[in-house]
Amino acid sequence: MSLYGKDRASMRQVFFNSWRKYKQSEPLQGVEKLLIDTILLHPEYQAMLDDQDTHLDRDYPPEQGIENPFLHMSLHITIEEQLAMDNPTGIRQHFDILQQKHDRHDALHILLECLAEAVWKAQRHESNNLEQDYLACVTEHLKQ
Repeated sequence: MSLYGKDRASMRQVFFNSWRKYKQSEPLQGVEKLLIDTILLHPEYQAMLDDQDTHLDRDYPPEQGIENPFLHMSLHITIEEQLAMDNPTGIRQHFDILQQKHDRHDALHILLECLAEAVWKAQRHESNNLEQDYLACVTEHLKQ
């Protein structure tokens, strides 16, 4: 089972299926375990995951100030994978330092915000240096 589908609905379906399996005490496989860990960190999203009919195709337009829970949780998964592989190089060390000042979830959110900002810049063609921008943002947070 892969988190990375060809379309939004198939990617979201993995979240709904994993949550259903967890609640029914069915065995979890592969990325489902990581998804559940992330969902459990975010109780504010759990009711949404109980209502697939409403949320599978729902839009979360940022211009309306609505946070996309699927994007947020997907970024969490990406960060966990980066930490497991230390890719980009040094991210694990940066994260360890952040955890000296913040709890684990808050440190994850710092990385998440930096990653989202770097991706946004890259998408807007303001930068071709996604990895550099990401690490620069994290390094700024280390100084605070």
